[in-house]
Amino acid sequence: MKKSRRDFLRHGASFAALSTLASNNATAAAPPGVKDINIELCLAYFYGLEERKIALSKQMGILGAVSPSSPGMAGLNNVYPWEYEALVGVKEVFAKRGLQWKVLEGTPPLDKAKLGVQGKDEQIDNFITLMKNMKRIGLDTICYNWMPVISWARTDFAKVGRGGALVTAFNYDKVKDLELTEYGEVTEDMMWKNMEYFLKAVVPEAEKNEIKLALHPDDPPVPKIRGIARIMRTADAFKKLIEMYPSDYNGLTLCQGTFATMGEDIPTVIKYFGKRNKIFFVHFRDIKGDKWNFEETFHDEGKTDMYQAMKTYFEVGFSGPMREDHVPTVAGDSNEHPGYSEYGTLFAMGYIKGLMEAARKEMK
Repeated sequence: MKKSRRDFLRHGASFAALSTLASNNATAAAPPGVKDINIELCLAYFYGLEERKIALSKQMGILGAVSPSSPGMAGLNNVYPWEYEALVGVKEVFAKRGLQWKVLEGTPPLDKAKLGVQGKDEQIDNFITLMKNMKRIGLDTICYNWMPVISWARTDFAKVGRGGALVTAFNYDKVKDLELTEYGEVTEDMMWKNMEYFLKAVVPEAEKNEIKLALHPDDPPVPKIRGIARIMRTADAFKKLIEMYPSDYNGLTLCQGTFATMGEDIPTVIKYFGKRNKIFFVHFRDIKGDKWNFEETFHDEGKTDMYQAMKTYFEVGFSGPMREDHVPTVAGDSNEHPGYSEYGTLFAMGYIKGLMEAARKEMK
């Protein structure tokens, strides 16, 4: 079931499925009445060991890594991603390059659990094994999603943006009439029922192993694609999530771009979930448009007041990992992996670090 973005394009589909840091970079003295702030800046490594990105990351003073558990990254064969050997191997690969693995983003298969079909319990057991082994290596955050079959989806991976940069975009009109998947109609009620089943099985084990479950919103946050409902598409859905199984370890990945696509007010969302200590991980990005028709942007040209957003993280005392997300592909870089231009990342992280410095100084 799992297909790469390139596979979807190759077959003519219209969308894709898919460290402790140096103190002068990430730590801010907390203002009176606000808990300590330690935003841990990270970069994502979804395409193996990208040595140029690693070098750029270290030159920027950003020492956190976000990655799936990829045995191949550690040169391992015949090892499952949830096994201890895979996890410790990936951790050591990053450590040898001066980086610390902060978030596991990109879990082993969960589609059967999300759909509630035969094989769901085996996938849940693998997820629990993953958490136990994460505990063993000192990794405490999982970014997962509730989008089966069709995950991250876009209809254009090379839309021309500012100055000729290439950005990803989505237009619902291009997917709304596509045929159903082999699973037919999957309703919202079914998806919520399966979510509850998953949480009841997984959260107690997350508590035992002190693993933060950071659910990512559905991207794009439209009601359904090819008959499969997408339930995590509003802030209210995340309120329902944390009330469905109250736990210190049941929370969210606050993907700003997706919440902006929903039409939510970003500082309000940060305040609500931040005051409840439910923000475990942040994707800091922005968009133009709405959930039906949008494009991703440079960090300084979208619809969100990005400074106000950053200041709000400081106000609620957010301490945790944060990374840039879905940057434009800029001149001189490859669009082989849309959204992950290494040079585009330089602009994004410089912008983020500037916002952090300004917010830190204002909070003092």
